[in-house]
Amino acid sequence: MATGKGYLEYVLEQLAGLEDISCRQMMGEYIIYYRGRIAAYICDDRLLLKPVKSAVKMVKEEIYETPYEGAKPMLLADVDNKELLHSIFEAMYDELPVPKPKKPKAKKT
Repeated sequence: MATGKGYLEYVLEQLAGLEDISCRQMMGEYIIYYRGRIAAYICDDRLLLKPVKSAVKMVKEEIYETPYEGAKPMLLADVDNKELLHSIFEAMYDELPVPKPKKPKAKKT
């Protein structure tokens, strides 16, 4: 089951106001970037957070789910609490992995 456009729009609306939120579609699901770092996935109409220490401390109930078969478990987020969601994203930023530098493309000869 892929994520519906309505759910994606609702999550992005809830995250509005945070600095530099973006998303990228990948195989019917979405990756959420916060200030250039991967913070969460939207899969099957669920917002799943990277399970960094600060996020684990702040969620009301620790529920772990996998975004897809074979993936590492992630934290299920309560998307209805906008203020808490903003606080979690802001707190977890420093713990999110820094993206690896892109390799330069090979020049055609």
